[in-house]
Amino acid sequence: MSVTKEQFVVDESGNRTAVLLDVERYFELLEAQEELESIRAYDEAKSSGDEAISFSQAIKEIEGARE
Repeated sequence: MSVTKEQFVVDESGNRTAVLLDVERYFELLEAQEELESIRAYDEAKSSGDEAISFSQAIKEIEGARE
C-alpha cells in the first residue's frame, strides 16, 4: 500500500467535494472493496444455516434454472 498526501477538490466556499487519488491507490482500494464484499457474502452465507453444496452441484442447479 502506498502512502500519499491527500489532494482534495474544493468548491467556491472551500468545502471538500472530491478526492484526487493516485491510480495505483485507486486500484488498491477497489481490490480491498471487492475482498470485503466477498468476506461479507461468505459471512452471510455461513450464518444463513443453509445446507452447503459443492461447486459442481451449484453449477448444475444454475444451469438447470436457465433451461
